[in-house]
Amino acid sequence: MRDNGLSGKVTLIGAGPGDPDLLTLKAYRALQSAEVVLYDHLVSQEIMKFLPHNAELIYVGKESSRHSMPQEEIGKTLVAMAKSGRNVIRLKGGDGYIFGRGGEEAQALALANIAFTVIPGITSAQGAAASVGIPLTHRDYSRALIFATGHLRENKQVDLDWDTLARPNQTLVIYMGIGTLPMICKQLIAHGLAPNTPAALIERATTQAERCVVGSVQSLPDLAIEQAIKPPALIVIGEVVGLRETLMHHQPETIAIA
Repeated sequence: MRDNGLSGKVTLIGAGPGDPDLLTLKAYRALQSAEVVLYDHLVSQEIMKFLPHNAELIYVGKESSRHSMPQEEIGKTLVAMAKSGRNVIRLKGGDGYIFGRGGEEAQALALANIAFTVIPGITSAQGAAASVGIPLTHRDYSRALIFATGHLRENKQVDLDWDTLARPNQTLVIYMGIGTLPMICKQLIAHGLAPNTPAALIERATTQAERCVVGSVQSLPDLAIEQAIKPPALIVIGEVVGLRETLMHHQPETIAIA
């Protein structure tokens, strides 16, 4: 935290994967004193209700090919609002430091000598896996856990270390990969991952609209089309997905396809 004594402060808060009950107590308390809130589209309405009724709300959400405010402008807005002397909340779904660009916003604040605090949230991978009965690690099946992003680069490629991601005996969770799912699965198989490796798509994790589609790396792209899976959704790949049938006893909103 930095504090120049002349401005307000910014709190970067991870709102968790969607279920308001998964918001941390520290985050809940911080929301009570918000004067200005910059929030993303993945923050649930239930969590927005925790904010003071007189807080100024600024929507800065990013969806595929639709950004309400450029990232650089978000940083500038945070700085300007803090310099006005108000208590500013930057509210993000999941955890801001895990594919949430929270690090970039923290840099912008630090460079402007603005006081800031980071309150982590339960990242989507944790919430999704626990909700649908998939342990992210297991001594018998997964010796490593990797988080990656499936976003396209400017050259229209997913720029990932495929050799590392295709190794056996690990769990791979890919954020923001629904639009590039066929490419991801093709590359993993091409780099040595067994086509029948268990895999799952988890849509709108921890919410009432949650769905989980289970298959293999080879079958997952077709299943995504058949079941009309839409973002926000996570891709989970690894032998741990095969434990779901045993561990998940009751999930009425789940679609499980072998």
